[in-house]
Amino acid sequence: MPTKPIVGLHHVTAIAGDPQRNLDFYTDVLGLRFVKKTVNFDDPGTYHFYFGDDAGTPGTILTFFPWPHATRGTVGAGEVTHTAFSVSPNSIPYWEQRLASKNASLQGKGERMGETVLTFSDPDGMKIELVGHAESAELKAPRFADVPVEHAIQGFFGVTMLERDARQTEAALALLGFRKMAEEGNRLRFSAAGDALGNHLDIVVDPQASQGRPGAGTVHHIAFRSEDYEDQKQWHALISKHLRVSPVMERDYFRSIYFREPGGVLFELATDIPGFAIDEPLESLGEELRVPQWLGANLAQLTRHLPVVTLHKAGEEVRA
Repeated sequence: MPTKPIVGLHHVTAIAGDPQRNLDFYTDVLGLRFVKKTVNFDDPGTYHFYFGDDAGTPGTILTFFPWPHATRGTVGAGEVTHTAFSVSPNSIPYWEQRLASKNASLQGKGERMGETVLTFSDPDGMKIELVGHAESAELKAPRFADVPVEHAIQGFFGVTMLERDARQTEAALALLGFRKMAEEGNRLRFSAAGDALGNHLDIVVDPQASQGRPGAGTVHHIAFRSEDYEDQKQWHALISKHLRVSPVMERDYFRSIYFREPGGVLFELATDIPGFAIDEPLESLGEELRVPQWLGANLAQLTRHLPVVTLHKAGEEVRA
């Protein structure tokens, strides 16, 4: 058994359409920091955008593959339906007003398991939630956002998955150290031990749920945290006894293994190390295109084919 438990989510990766629209929404509307602008390592002609807190802390990172001409997907069984961030419980009214003023697509506000939840969609239809939840982790508010520090997004609360049957998925989550903590109607909540960011996973059970279709506005995969390379190696050995697991893949900012839980959601286990400051200073994260060394010789050609995007930074504009 691995000696270091999984404490929560590392990142969530989704599909978007227009890159500029995606960049503007998550920085200008939600006030996240543009942590890294790189390319999809498996499809280098496409951007890979990373958004998070000021330091790109694991547990705060939402990433996107923005394909300019992507058709909108539909969410179905075996997929993540909602991605939830934590904000201070006192910040819900602020966010309700801010999202309305930014013409965001609000779906409503309600109570869930004793906490207030604000639900809305991003421009591609991806469902986002803000949960009024007092996190214990140190807040690293993005330095270039106009969101007051006391209202800043703290990091992930968790995700919601839609399953026709939760039994085998529950067993897979138990393998990773997530235990069922609560039920509310057809919603089951699983949590990892401790109080790290992103340590809650909900399953909504609907035996009649239809099959989804990948596309803009859908989540591609979710990644859990592994502390280091040796820890990941131990988890790989354990998981491979129960599920089919990929080899270790180098992603520069972390190393990854991938496996699909029985209900269909693609899981990843990503290392906390080395992090996002290995190829650019913390002060200027996300301002320049960064690519892996093996693509460096093709940087000029890649740049010609990638659309120009503008990052709004403290009243300035950074074009790349």
